[in-house]
Amino acid sequence: MLLTPHSQATTPTRRRRTAAVLLTSAISVCLVAASAPVVPLGVGDRLFPYLGNPGYDVASYDLSFTYPGNNSEPLRAVTTIDAWTTADLDRVNLDFAHGTVESVEVDGDPAEFRTAGEDLVITPEDSVSDGNWMRITVRHTSDPVPVKDREGGWVRTADGLAMANQADAAHMVYPCNDHPSDKAMFTIRVTAPDGHTAVANGLPAGVEKSGGSTTWTYRSQHPMATELTQVSIGRSTVLHRTGPHGLPVRDVVPTEHRKALEPWLEKTPGQIAWMESKVGRYPFETYGLLMADASTGFELETQTLSLFERELFTDPVYPPWYVESIMVHELAHQWFGNSVGPRTWSDLWLNEGHATWYEALYAEEQADKPMRDRMKAAYASSDRWRAAGGPPAAPKAPDPGRKTSIFRPNVYDGAALVLYALREEIGRPAFERLERAWFGRHQDDTATTEDFVRLAAEIAGRDLDGFFQGWLYGEKTPPMPGHPDWKPKALAGKPDALAGRPKVPAGKPEASAGRPKVSAAKPDAPAERPKAPEKQARPAMTPAR
Repeated sequence: MLLTPHSQATTPTRRRRTAAVLLTSAISVCLVAASAPVVPLGVGDRLFPYLGNPGYDVASYDLSFTYPGNNSEPLRAVTTIDAWTTADLDRVNLDFAHGTVESVEVDGDPAEFRTAGEDLVITPEDSVSDGNWMRITVRHTSDPVPVKDREGGWVRTADGLAMANQADAAHMVYPCNDHPSDKAMFTIRVTAPDGHTAVANGLPAGVEKSGGSTTWTYRSQHPMATELTQVSIGRSTVLHRTGPHGLPVRDVVPTEHRKALEPWLEKTPGQIAWMESKVGRYPFETYGLLMADASTGFELETQTLSLFERELFTDPVYPPWYVESIMVHELAHQWFGNSVGPRTWSDLWLNEGHATWYEALYAEEQADKPMRDRMKAAYASSDRWRAAGGPPAAPKAPDPGRKTSIFRPNVYDGAALVLYALREEIGRPAFERLERAWFGRHQDDTATTEDFVRLAAEIAGRDLDGFFQGWLYGEKTPPMPGHPDWKPKALAGKPDALAGRPKVPAGKPEASAGRPKVSAAKPDAPAERPKAPEKQARPAMTPAR
């Protein structure tokens, strides 16, 4: 994700580690007696300890939303979750916080439910034993009106709605296991009055008209984290073009701004081809841009359909080279952050560092903006960023009431600086092999910082623990290999804005510190239970999520 300144169901045979593996000790909290008080749970993420839930692994979500025709009233919704249990469960916790629950069923039988914190705590009629499928159906509302002092969820646009769920806001829209370690397949259905168009992640799987409304169905072909869900509802036009090797590219734009936006969208196929030349074939079934008529303050890499503010493309204050590099930032996330997802939120630097890296590399190759200059400026600011936000792989916890404040400069240019140092340390050929191997080995999966360190050592053919200890976890920035003349600035004053961005012209505020923010097709979730698996900134400007 990049910050923006403003002038005004399938079978779970996919290769991945489950959320239950994140903290095996957390499983024991699910083994509570039904009479015990309901409490919010979590998978023990260092930055978001109450996010996610132990005891099960979600295979698929089926989301149905009915839009009332305006973005100030709740949507009626039904969320169906197919999950595989990894513990004996007397209760099941889901993350859900901004809607009214009308009823809950577990395996077709009514279930009791209560709330605890931002958890929906479900007590099924019969406990669910370890190693079984369960289907949870929740009928609820989904409120698009934002909560005071709470970020994320539905975004109200000039003509409808979009979503921005990173890092922890998917459960402000629908009940879920809201942690990136638990990817799942998605089917999304949206019903809206005539005159509106709905688009969501994945490929279209049907359109049905009834009376004065239309229902659109979209289905993912690769697993996805809840934070990457996208639904657009509005008076929009969907534009179609073809990318490399026949890839369907579809973009969603406000109909009245189509003419101004279309020249930018024509650049996407070439940008996809450029990214493929660096790291390998595009990982998903489709791609496109959702250009929202809204003031979000960021861009967001929602899977297969990245969210952008229209203003980025229509305000002449943003240089064309800069706009294109931001487009590449969100595109790069489809490989780094979406296909290869973070196991924990402390692994965020792998998302944002790589997206920033390819953003800067594209600007270097296509617009003659030297990577070296940007990285030298980042090096000068790095100690300040570490003091303010922590080292790249050990970021400080989010500020109270601002959970998206984990998206600081230390995980953007600060993390790209780590990659630059690594390239200087092991050489360009080894670094480029590492990038391809990282994506190829962990595609459609999640991975950790430790996985990256091990793979880098394997590719380089030598131990790199000392190098990574300093660059990823040190309070001070280590010396830059090959550049003994590079010096950090003294720690004084406020942390700098992201290095390397063009200066904001008069009238534009500086962006706040950087918030950014599967290959073989999977079959649809079966109606019958499957057999159990075998046990085993814009101009400085904006950082992008």
